[in-house]
Order: sequence, then C-alpha cells, then structure tokens
Amino acid sequence: QVQLVESGGGLVQPGGSLRLACAASGSIFRLYSIAWYRQAPGKQRELVARMTSGGSTNYADSVKGRFTISRENAKNTMYLQMNNLKPEDTAVYYCNLGGATLGDWGQGTQVTVSS
Repeated sequence: QVQLVESGGGLVQPGGSLRLACAASGSIFRLYSIAWYRQAPGKQRELVARMTSGGSTNYADSVKGRFTISRENAKNTMYLQMNNLKPEDTAVYYCNLGGATLGDWGQGTQVTVSS
C-alpha cells in the first residue's frame, strides 16, 4: 500500500498563498492520476483539482485561475499551489493517488483562510 504524507497547510490571510505538497512512497507514482480534495466542516468532501498520468488537468469551478496542481514524478510528489485564497477555501485538504474509489489518501492538512 502506498503511503502519502502531506505538508504545507496553515493559517493565511485572505488574498495570500500556500503550497501544499504530498510525497508518496513506492515507485508507481508516475503511472497514476493525482488529485486534491477538500472537506469543510459540515460539508462533503469535494474534488479540487486532478491531473492524469499524462498531464491533463481539471479544476473545480471555484478554484479555476487561482489553484494549480502539479507533479514531480522524479520525487514522487504532487503539489497544489493556492493563490488569492478566500475564507471559503478553508478546509482540510487531502491528496489522492489513483482515484477516489480505489486509490490511496493522505492524512489531510488544515488550511485556514482568515484575517
């Protein structure tokens, strides 16, 4: 089983930026799609951004133009660059490798956007 370890969450003011990272164990990272999800209190987990093994991406409408997903296969690491953060971006963010149904998940990292 692949282990995913997240880092980079924290408290930031509205309009600020954060970069989340998720490092995966094992050597199969490059073969799978990657994704970031988030879950706010009282809400369901939602897809934020996804990237296929070939590099195609899609984003939730609420983050388009502000967030960027990327991957560095040589380091088995995925990233989520978050710019112009808004209070409604506050949530626990989870990385995912290989799909929501059968894939592996990180432990989650808290992102709080507040003044």
